[in-house]
Amino acid sequence: MPNTRSAERRARQSASRHEQNKSTKSRLKTLEKKYETALTGGKKEDAELALRGITSALDKAAKTGIVHRRTADRKKSRLAVRLKQAK
Repeated sequence: MPNTRSAERRARQSASRHEQNKSTKSRLKTLEKKYETALTGGKKEDAELALRGITSALDKAAKTGIVHRRTADRKKSRLAVRLKQAK
């Protein structure tokens, strides 16, 4: 339990940020699954659109610190390589 008012406020902020981060990470996983299904289904145009969406979402998550910048870059690179191999 927090002992001071500022500690209470920080606990509330921490809890709300935790929920936002969890939501963003869940969305990233959903976008990756969407990309995978498009790629394995042979829908290259849909996969390209999905890759664009994932790239944008990863950049935004990295900008706000939800995902580390280099982790986002690595994921984007690997996803792009998979699309290129599928073509």
